[in-house]
Amino acid sequence: MPSGVEYAVDLRQHRCDCGEFQVDRIPCRHVFACCANQRLDWQVYVHDVYKMDQVRRVYRARFRPLKNPATWPAYHGPRFVGNPFLRRIAKGRPKMTRFLNEMDIRMLRRPRRCKQCGAEGHSRSRCRQTIP
Repeated sequence: MPSGVEYAVDLRQHRCDCGEFQVDRIPCRHVFACCANQRLDWQVYVHDVYKMDQVRRVYRARFRPLKNPATWPAYHGPRFVGNPFLRRIAKGRPKMTRFLNEMDIRMLRRPRRCKQCGAEGHSRSRCRQTIP
């Protein structure tokens, strides 16, 4: 490989030292390089799950539509409650949790100055003075 790291590929056992070939069951770049070197067809090493005939077989069966939820039987199993700490309560942009330091541009910027009254700390849209 161009990075200088060598990986052992066993095409008979569908194994590669990087581990991607075993997990994804799709040829990794090391298998592609091995197939190109040996002039083999890489498509042979793709798992059947990823082939179109398997996808068509899944959708060949008819799916029954769900009926009205009001007609479903009552559920008496365990009740699942979400973690309240993971719930996002506030609307809009999430609060920034990063710690600012002296390199941040926001802190080095001058305070806002109103173009209507000339005071610092607010903008024209929040100005309390009205134009006569």
